[in-house]
Amino acid sequence: MAVLSFNEIRKGKIVVLDGEPYVVFSAEFLRKQQRRPVIRSILKHLKTGQNREHSFQQSDKVMVADVETKPFQFLFANESALTFMDQATYEQIEIDKAVMGDSASFLLDGQEVQIVFFEGKPVTVDLPIKITRAVTETAPGVRGNTAGNVLKDAKIEGGLLVRVPAFITDGDKIVVDTRDGSYVERA
Repeated sequence: MAVLSFNEIRKGKIVVLDGEPYVVFSAEFLRKQQRRPVIRSILKHLKTGQNREHSFQQSDKVMVADVETKPFQFLFANESALTFMDQATYEQIEIDKAVMGDSASFLLDGQEVQIVFFEGKPVTVDLPIKITRAVTETAPGVRGNTAGNVLKDAKIEGGLLVRVPAFITDGDKIVVDTRDGSYVERA
């Protein structure tokens, strides 16, 4: 396994800390008067998704996580698991719904995702940051209600509720940010 030195710790790196895989969510270099420099970071646990703060000292060396990312196709979901198919070998794997949390509602049958494996086990499913979905149900816009940023609820493919501008109607295609479920733009 490769080792990262103090200067190589950056956002996006996947590291092993206390035997567990973390992705560096943010890394800020700090140096105060007459003190040694530190990198204050926020680490996101790959298995649980929980955040943790950690300060790296100048003498620290951290192991790079041995992860593998493979493209998979989403097939279907049942009450407790999501089933994906490896597009190269047609092998199917099941992942517990808790691994994806709320972002599982963005999945549609046949959608391609990236699955990250740590020590041969799937730890997380990476969705594209922006996805395009059709609006299946929304209330009509109210005439004259255009002053300011007026939003209304809209149901998109997959059953997820998204707040959209008043001009969006049934059948429109919109772009949604999968990180927070917010409306980005009309497609």
